[in-house]
Order: sequence, then C-alpha cells, then structure tokens
Amino acid sequence: MDFLSVVPPLVAVVLAIVTKRVLLSLFISIWVGGMIAAGGDPFEGVGITFTWMKDVMTDPWNARFLVMTALLGTGAAFMFKTGGSDGLIKLLEMKLTTKKRVQFLPYVLGIVIFFNDYVNSVIVGNASKDITAKHKISREKLAYILDSTAAPMATLGPVSDWIGFQVSLIAAAFAGISITGAEPYFVFLQSIPWNFYAILCLIAVPMIIAMKDFGPMAKAEQRAETTGQLIPEGSTPLSSVDQDLGKPFKKEGSVWSFIIPLVTLIGVSVWALWFTGGGADGKSIMDALADTKVAVSLTWGAFAMTLAGMIIALFQGMDLKTCEDTLLGGIRTMLPALIIIVLAWSIGTVTSELGTAEFVVSATESWMTAALIPFLVFIIGMFISFATGTSWGTMSILTPIAIPLAYSFGGLDLVQIVIGAVFAGAIFGDHVSPISDTTVMASIFAESDHIAHVNTQIPYALIPAGIAAVLFLSYSIVGNGFVLLIAGIIIQYFLIRYLGNRHKQKIIDEQKLQA
Repeated sequence: MDFLSVVPPLVAVVLAIVTKRVLLSLFISIWVGGMIAAGGDPFEGVGITFTWMKDVMTDPWNARFLVMTALLGTGAAFMFKTGGSDGLIKLLEMKLTTKKRVQFLPYVLGIVIFFNDYVNSVIVGNASKDITAKHKISREKLAYILDSTAAPMATLGPVSDWIGFQVSLIAAAFAGISITGAEPYFVFLQSIPWNFYAILCLIAVPMIIAMKDFGPMAKAEQRAETTGQLIPEGSTPLSSVDQDLGKPFKKEGSVWSFIIPLVTLIGVSVWALWFTGGGADGKSIMDALADTKVAVSLTWGAFAMTLAGMIIALFQGMDLKTCEDTLLGGIRTMLPALIIIVLAWSIGTVTSELGTAEFVVSATESWMTAALIPFLVFIIGMFISFATGTSWGTMSILTPIAIPLAYSFGGLDLVQIVIGAVFAGAIFGDHVSPISDTTVMASIFAESDHIAHVNTQIPYALIPAGIAAVLFLSYSIVGNGFVLLIAGIIIQYFLIRYLGNRHKQKIIDEQKLQA
C-alpha cells in the first residue's frame, strides 16, 4: 500500500476533465494501473488491463447489470417510438408553463421514485427531457437534477435496495464486534439526520431552481436560453434517442404509451426486489431487501418494460421489422454508456488490486480522535468514492472499519453519527466522479455531454459537501443532528442566494462595461 495506488484514479479524473474524452481517459488510467501492477512493464501492463476488463464483464452481477442497462435503453426506445414521450408533454405542457415549474418536474419525480437510483434516472430522464428542451433548459441542468435526486433519495428511503444493502453492512459490523441489543435497521434510521450531504443535496436543488444559477451552470443555462443549444458546441451527448431512433411511429402519441411501460417497470422491479430476497418465504420487507438480488430484479423489471412497450407498438400496427429496429436502436443509444460502465468497473478493480482504499484509511487512522472521527470518515469516504466511482464499494470498505472505531471511542451514540458520515461521504464522491455509474446514467438519460455534466455539477455539489464537513466538525459541540441539519439548511440557503446574486451582478457590470 503506497501512494502509487491512488495514481490510476487520479489519472482518470484529470485526463477526463482536461481532454473531455472519457473513454480514452479511462482506458489510459487502467493501463497505468496495469503497468504499476506489472512493476512498470508496459507490455505486461496491457495484458493485465484486458484481463481486468474481461473479469468485470464476466462477473455475474456485472453481466446482468449490462443486460439490464441495454433493456432499459430498449424500453425507453419503445416509449419514444410509440409516442409516449410526446403524449406526456401534451398532458403536462398546459400546467408547466414556466421554466421554473418545468425544472420542478424532474425534481418531484426524483423524490417519488426512491427505490433505485438507476430506475430513477431512466424514468425521470425520459419523462422530462423533451419538455425541458422545449423550455430551453440545458442538458447539464437536467442531468444535475437527475443526479442530485437519484442516489441521495435512494439512500434515505424509506425503502430501497440501497437501504437493504446499507443495513446488511451495519448488521455484519455489529456481529463482528458482538454488539447486542441494537437493531441494525433502527440504528440506520437514527443515522439519517446525520447523513448531512444527502439531505442538503436534495434541498439544494429546489433552492437553486427557485433562486439563481451560478458558476459553469449559469453559463450553460444562458447558452441554452439565448442560442437554443442544449449542450456545448462541439460536445457529444452520451446518447440521443432522437438520432438513434428517428421519428416516432405514432405522431399523435398517447400518454398511456409512457405510463404503461413505466408502471410495469416499477411494479415488476419492486415485486422482484421483494421476491428474490425471500419475501414470499415470510421475510420482512427490510430483511428481503437486505438479501435481494438487485441485478436480477431490475433485469426482470427492464425486460417487462420492454415487453410492455413492444406489445403497445404491435397494437399500434408496428411490424416486426420496425420492432426489431427499435430494439437495436435502443441498445445503440446505450452503447457508449455500456463501454464507460465496463471501464469504470475496471478502474474499481485497479483500485482494489492496488489497495487504494486501504492506503487512504491507513494514512489517517493513526491520528483519529472521537471529535474528529465523523469528519475524517466523511472526508475519507468522499475521496475513496470519488477515486473509485462507487458508493456501494466505499460503504463496503469503510463500514466495517468505521463502526468498530466509533464504538470504541463513543459507543452506540457515536456509531449512528459515523454511519451517517460513511453514507454521506460515499454518496458525494459517487455523485461528482466522472467515473461513477450513477453520474454516467444521469448524463445518458438527460442526453448531456458527460464531462459538461461533471464540470457544471461539481460547484453545486461542493456547497452541501462543504457545509456537511463543517457540521461533522461541530457535532462534539452541538451534539444534536437535527439542530445541526437546520443550521446547515439555513447556511446553504443564504450561500446559494449570495452566489446567485453575485453572478447576476457580475453580468450587469459586464453589460455596463460593454455599453
């Protein structure tokens, strides 16, 4: 475990931001990791690189996830081709008459669809991308709203596959140090007010919508408003349903062509999450979600969604050749994402093989104190998840280390705070990392250029992250999560308001100079 273990993820992030070429940056960073593993031999490094890529694609969970992602693309393609997207716009456009109201649509949908972050991105993106385009809302802004509600909402629940996973980690850590008399699920519930980043992130979105944009996002919104360009000139969205599928088969689409596949996806996915976890055998919902087979369940839901869309298409008179073309077109829209996801997973393998997370933890644990533990766990979680692009992986790494450490310093009271810090840090890094699968999914279904999405989102994410860090540092003085959270919300409101007003004043001053 040494500093070289953090080089590959840093190379990936820096190259992606500088070159704006995600695929090339990811591959080079994996190759760098391969060379480090091979002791500096570039040729052996190539062999290791492709071995890692083969391994992640043949992993059963990953293979199912790739199939699921492709099926989500085909389901979305049938929604578009059968006129469901057009039907939804016609239904909503009479009430969503202003730009601000339209932006609240993906936000509200993102809160409602809380049970899985991937499904959240698919549904909310497809429901809102056309109507936001009509009102000249940049793809970067839509991707930010998708990304800021998907994972943060899934980790807060009330019921989701994320929570099942998190509770299972807590239970395993409790068993490891023989904590008795504490129910893992209830300890998780007590940790929710301490998940400062997720809560502040969810609250930041309506604050920004209601007030003013600032930083790179303000420039993106001004570009979209004045020129009609929803993405930066010369950039490339990860997918475009319109380009890959052509015009809808049904010109006068019905909203039912959108609702039926949507309800099918949600219904089958939720049922499958319960069923594959043993719900039919009498397990409680939370126990079933803790043991559920997420990839299997969501694949069933995505397949059912595609099947429902195809049946609607056949009833509309679409022939089998057009159905097949739609299927292939849907997969084609997801192809860049599938490649990026494989490469991002491979980066995860690199960091695991080189011991990146262990290096970060070992570099800090020697100077831990009870007052610093939540803050340091949050910061370490941010770094690990940003470098690896995985929140679940970060939770898996930190939870078994952080809970025993917190219990030894402050008992169960400190444990619930540290659990909130683990999940908050894991979500932040996953939220803003260009190699994160959830960030990629937000870019796909907003039809945004991926690096443009990352660049515009980071300043918005740093505000709740910075406030969360201060709140974790203050816990030993205040000691009440709800009081700290209220203080954080107030600080965030005035900070966003100040930054928005300052940006507006800067524009006014520039206009005066030009005049």
